[in-house]
Amino acid sequence: MENLEYYKQKLEDLKRELEDQMSTIVRRGSDPLKESVGELSSYDNHTADLAAETFEREKDLGLRDNAKRMLMKVNEALEKMEDGRYGICEKCGNPIEEDRLEVVPYTSLCAKCSKEEEKVFEKRSRPVEEEVLKYPFGRSFLDNKGYVGYDGEDAWQDVARYGTANTPQDEPGSVDYDDAYTDGDEKRGVTELLDRIINDDEPGELGK
Repeated sequence: MENLEYYKQKLEDLKRELEDQMSTIVRRGSDPLKESVGELSSYDNHTADLAAETFEREKDLGLRDNAKRMLMKVNEALEKMEDGRYGICEKCGNPIEEDRLEVVPYTSLCAKCSKEEEKVFEKRSRPVEEEVLKYPFGRSFLDNKGYVGYDGEDAWQDVARYGTANTPQDEPGSVDYDDAYTDGDEKRGVTELLDRIINDDEPGELGK
């Protein structure tokens, strides 16, 4: 493969960058929480006072794990260079496009196979086990499956009608707080308007 030394240098530079990033995150995360916020003790603080620092710690853990995964891929790519397998798609065996290697030098799939993998992932956006799991472990919003019984969506609506953290601007089409949650205007307790008991004090849709 041409430009092998060029890609090797890119991988080695990326490896050093990832190692430095992981080292910085680990060193920063090893400091006690009270020292990172400059407090002698955290006992007398409100729980929200440390929320920002706790969030930063969690974000660092995510960045560390991501850097660790990328570093593994970089090391695998460097090993492939030694074996003469670098730049070859692991799935179809065709050469990986150089434009793709320029952007992602540690990639193991060509553009076509990568798109196919993404399509498979999109189809698996929800765990396949949910198709067979029943309440309370499966998904409970079942209206789109033709279910007319009391499900998780109905339970949520019964609770949300008493108030949520949402405002009308959070739900498209809402004009007041009664509509500030999903399907807030949905008729509860009936499947068809014909099943509904009409109140004389409210306009009925049946009369339209």
